[in-house]
Amino acid sequence: MISTKEIQIRDPFVVTAPAEGRYYLFGSTDANIWGPGTGFDMYVGENLESWEGPFPVFRPEPGFFAERNFWAPEVHLYRGRYYMLATFRRSDNNLLGTAVLAGDSLEGPYRLHSNGPVTPESWCCLDGTLFVDGEGLPWMVFCHEWQQVTDGEICAVRLTEDLQAAAGEPVVLFRASQAGWPTPFRSERYPGQDNYVTDGPFLYRAADGALLMLWASFIDNTYALGVSRSTNGSVLGPWEHEDEALFRSDGGHGMLFRTLDGRLMLTVHSPNKTPHERAFFLEVEERDGWLRLLEGRGE
Repeated sequence: MISTKEIQIRDPFVVTAPAEGRYYLFGSTDANIWGPGTGFDMYVGENLESWEGPFPVFRPEPGFFAERNFWAPEVHLYRGRYYMLATFRRSDNNLLGTAVLAGDSLEGPYRLHSNGPVTPESWCCLDGTLFVDGEGLPWMVFCHEWQQVTDGEICAVRLTEDLQAAAGEPVVLFRASQAGWPTPFRSERYPGQDNYVTDGPFLYRAADGALLMLWASFIDNTYALGVSRSTNGSVLGPWEHEDEALFRSDGGHGMLFRTLDGRLMLTVHSPNKTPHERAFFLEVEERDGWLRLLEGRGE
């Protein structure tokens, strides 16, 4: 067994399996995610404190379209099969894109399902997440990278019902600067430029029917997580933004899951520096149409 504190992981994503009494932890697990990609590993545990693993769930087959930057895998059960959305840096144009992989079981193995990334070929995109609307139609919500557009965007695109391709043109839902809590991200590569980052969107349908979105950015160059809400319950919005960040202690790329005893839990990675990233689990509640931490490291 290995403890949560010992697992180097970014972009943690948890699937709860109540029938088994277990949690499945996925994430960016390469020791150096900024370099050549190995694949994705999974951990299995019963209490969010100790885990079995790592177990390999994805390794690229010969001819795979990417060799670097294997990021942010998340796993969804959709129409009886498991799908993994993950980001890779394409070898042909050196741009990031999110592709869809598929597996016959939660444990994988996962193999390429889409024809490469389903994000636009000429865009630098990352962190695609799956959302199924009230009509059962699949969407992918993703980030249009700030390094390409300066003011990072959260976008949505309809997917074909088999999740193999985009079924339309992407729509910009909002830009990072439209929220009140992020501040410009200062980068040595872009001196004097006001960059605004969008990162790691995740959608959640609240008990009152509200559609909420977690996403990450920076406050004074420190990684942080905020919440936005669709004013009409549709993925296309319009979207409004919580004034203050939900979590600002150098952590983000969050998602929500239910524990085996039914509590609503947020997981983020923190700190945001390789190789020190670890998964943190923080209990949250729905309050006044938003999310609130019950305790922990929000400040």
